[in-house]
Amino acid sequence: MQYNKALFLYNGNAGSNDIKRKLEQSLPNLAQAVKELTIVQTETIEEAKSCCLEHASYVDLIIILGGDGTVYECINSVAEQKIRPAIAILPGGTCNDFSRMLQIPQNIKQATEAIVEGNMVDIDIGKSEGSYFLNFWGVGLVSETSLNIDESQKDNLGVLSYFISTLKTINQAEPFSYQIETDKENYSGDAVMILALNGKFIGTRELPIASISPNDGKFDVLIVKNSTLAAFKELLTMNNPNNDTNRLTELTYFQTNKLTITTDIKKDIDMDGEISNTTPAKIELLPNHIKMVKGFGDY
Repeated sequence: MQYNKALFLYNGNAGSNDIKRKLEQSLPNLAQAVKELTIVQTETIEEAKSCCLEHASYVDLIIILGGDGTVYECINSVAEQKIRPAIAILPGGTCNDFSRMLQIPQNIKQATEAIVEGNMVDIDIGKSEGSYFLNFWGVGLVSETSLNIDESQKDNLGVLSYFISTLKTINQAEPFSYQIETDKENYSGDAVMILALNGKFIGTRELPIASISPNDGKFDVLIVKNSTLAAFKELLTMNNPNNDTNRLTELTYFQTNKLTITTDIKKDIDMDGEISNTTPAKIELLPNHIKMVKGFGDY
């Protein structure tokens, strides 16, 4: 596919040898696929955000070489624009969760080939309290895990740091009371985690929920009542699309395009790995809101 104009963003603070290798594996092919390719090395997240805003109205495509945090900030920069360019992800972070959802290869050269191929799909995004998310909105264990991550461990251990943080957080998990209102039904009870899902990867791990799709016009809402082995076993059964979710006892599951969540105590909100706000919150889905480059497989 031939693009007329594209913006290529990459983090200049990444390791010099690593970023040089990734640029060598991606830029030659991209330069041949784009008539006018603008390359910007950013030093801060704020610079990446402003750069996306500056170019959003006149490029066909924004190519992000970065991790989930950079993707989150760029999506928030373009989501409210009337003219929104397509987004392509070159996975350059620790987890690269939504690129996995889109079946983008984690190898940079292969991911570049997917962008050049130009398989575009319309993707839903979520909106909550003025911020946008691609992958998930969550409170409880998921946000506490993000807060517990040791940044030095993340730099040195990468994905392993998420597992270390998760194990530490599970041992400290405290249930909280919640109330959820949707257009069709209300829910209440105690939980250790609530997720509104548009993607199925968190910390590189795939949630075994067969129904999750990023362009079906619905969130998959998962309420985990406690952090026990029984809850984990029940979650595994959800990989079967014929599973009767009404028979779940350790989990509550439903689909909706809009919900309001309140909790008995304020809970930190995690959107795509970024702690953004606290409960209460309103969440809505914006169907087919942005075009993104998809890989070669099915999700």
